[in-house]
Amino acid sequence: MATLIVSYPAVEGMEFDREYYLATHVSLVRAAWGECGLQSVEVLFPAPGPQPFACVTLLRFSDQAGIDAALASARTAEVVGDVRNFTHVQPAIFRAGD
Repeated sequence: MATLIVSYPAVEGMEFDREYYLATHVSLVRAAWGECGLQSVEVLFPAPGPQPFACVTLLRFSDQAGIDAALASARTAEVVGDVRNFTHVQPAIFRAGD
């Protein structure tokens, strides 16, 4: 199992449309990267109070090759392009070790 972590830093004045993210963006990610071995998506929103992130999403793939395939996929541009529909903040994306 390999994990790709997508985190949206909490910045002053930011907007983050949770409903759109959960109903539309996550579905897009599943459709785009499912064929690359995406096995699960876990979305975490912060508890009330000051927090460093507005959202953290854990994308679990069968292996690192699946992450490579997803990031190289032609559909990744569609996934990245959809970010503007729920926030103006660019996410930090990183891999967790196996």
